[in-house]
Amino acid sequence: MLKMLDVGKWPLFALHSQEELKLIRQVCVFGSAGNEVLYATENDEVFALGTNCSGSLGIGDVQSSIEPRRINILCGKKLASLSYGSGPHVVLATTEGEVYAWGHNAYSQLGNGTTSHSYIPCQISTNLVNKKVIEVACGSHHSMVLTADGEVYSWGYNNSGQIGSGSTANQPIPRRVTGCLQNKIAINIACGQMCSMAVIENGEVYVWGYNGNGQLGLGNGGNQPTPCRIAALQGIHVQRIACGYAHTLVLTDEGHIYAWGANSYGQLGTGNRSNQLHPVLVTIHQDRIVEIAACHSSHTSAAKTQGDDVYMWGQCRGQSIILPFLTHFCCTDDVFACFATPAVTWRLLSVESNYVWKR
Repeated sequence: MLKMLDVGKWPLFALHSQEELKLIRQVCVFGSAGNEVLYATENDEVFALGTNCSGSLGIGDVQSSIEPRRINILCGKKLASLSYGSGPHVVLATTEGEVYAWGHNAYSQLGNGTTSHSYIPCQISTNLVNKKVIEVACGSHHSMVLTADGEVYSWGYNNSGQIGSGSTANQPIPRRVTGCLQNKIAINIACGQMCSMAVIENGEVYVWGYNGNGQLGLGNGGNQPTPCRIAALQGIHVQRIACGYAHTLVLTDEGHIYAWGANSYGQLGTGNRSNQLHPVLVTIHQDRIVEIAACHSSHTSAAKTQGDDVYMWGQCRGQSIILPFLTHFCCTDDVFACFATPAVTWRLLSVESNYVWKR
């Protein structure tokens, strides 16, 4: 039995041979139309193909390519976490804890102190020296990372306070998010289009940034320039958080989902299309939920149960699905490949996360 990644649902791989597909171990599909892709092979070579908007393929130029081109600076490095903004820009962490960024940079979202676009991956070291980054997250034009010791750093566009610095000035280099997070250990981060969130080790959720749709879950629609705890989740232990374009999902230690924020496509799964300013319990029959999925570029939500059932709701190929819908997919990634607009990956997709087996 050969364990391999099933990337066939993404059209960008249609020209790859079966032999080439068998070598792929990690994939990220991004771009305004799901038209850019980066992938790593079993021998840690990294390739990209697609439209290359703003140099977001990291191959050294802005030429589009229908064939894979090698990203030399990343070859030999193992990829741990990857996220992208709609500029587009890309932020990547290696298993060694190094951070690289490239692409669009008009708002300093690459964290290198400039506003010049970068056509190759550049390592971000300012304020992150001796820090091991374990997770990255991007909003539309801002970036955030989580370190192994539970610190959160952010940079880039800050018009709505999404950097969490207390001001609305753009942040050109990584800056630690402090305030209420000062002495707390974060375990998970996520970004909506213009907001940011962190889960800390005791299960509390802190949020900041744009809140015009109630996506911060604070009970109002006012922007939040510094981290603020979601009081409505008092007594609920959150394990994971996922942000859509303007809605938020959390997964609790008891396997429940709460959702809040924008709901014009039914992306909260509440059975209606009314925005929610507070967390609302999402009902998905009796089985325990083990995974939630959302992506800041779409209005789609997905979840997987302990029994391997995969549900989707929200904007699904132009339709509004207002209650969790049971699919025949085996993973939440397939929901985004087949039904999200744009059809992008909601995480760095890897063999380990997909559990797809083929002979």
